[in-house]
Amino acid sequence: MKTDTQLKHDVTAELKWDSSVNENDIGVEVKDGIVTLSGHVGKYSEKWAAECAAQKVPGVKALAIEMDVKLSGSNNRNDTDIARTAKSVLEWTTNWPKDQVKVMVEKGWITLSGQLDFEYERQLALSNVRHLMGVTGVSNQITLKPFLSTNSVKSVIDAALKRRALTDSQEIVVTVDGDKVNLSGVVHSWSEREMVSDSVRNTPGVSEVSDNITVAY
Repeated sequence: MKTDTQLKHDVTAELKWDSSVNENDIGVEVKDGIVTLSGHVGKYSEKWAAECAAQKVPGVKALAIEMDVKLSGSNNRNDTDIARTAKSVLEWTTNWPKDQVKVMVEKGWITLSGQLDFEYERQLALSNVRHLMGVTGVSNQITLKPFLSTNSVKSVIDAALKRRALTDSQEIVVTVDGDKVNLSGVVHSWSEREMVSDSVRNTPGVSEVSDNITVAY
């Protein structure tokens, strides 16, 4: 187990290694494995990058954020301008219906809401707005459409296997818990296992897949 001194050294080194972060703007303190990041950064994307960098370090038990975003000069924008830009960026970079995702901005903080089909779409929306000039934070409140069932997931697997002219899915067991899917059972090759898992992962409404399928040669 790492000591607090080792953790502080490793987190500081990770921040220094990340080119999107100015480590001189960020203070690092560690107590009982809990890392606290403090200081002022010039844009939200740098704050985000610092948080991600610290979370990558093995041994970090928890992360406390005491950083804030202090905009200056041309980085300051009014909420109306930020909202208009965020809405336009989402329309330019995505192919879901125009009003599928709602944008609200208060004091530079963007809140995204609405419903989408896939988890990667939620993450894409977040990624596309957090780098915008004038943004001080982002809350991603987009939800996934809740229409998963064991039968619907099983149908996706059957269709995928049929497209590849592979065996049927009788030996694959599907368990659905909300937006999470657990797969178990037996397939006959690694490629078949990967194809089944990928098919389920890309099913609308699925946010997490636990793949416990075994391969019988």
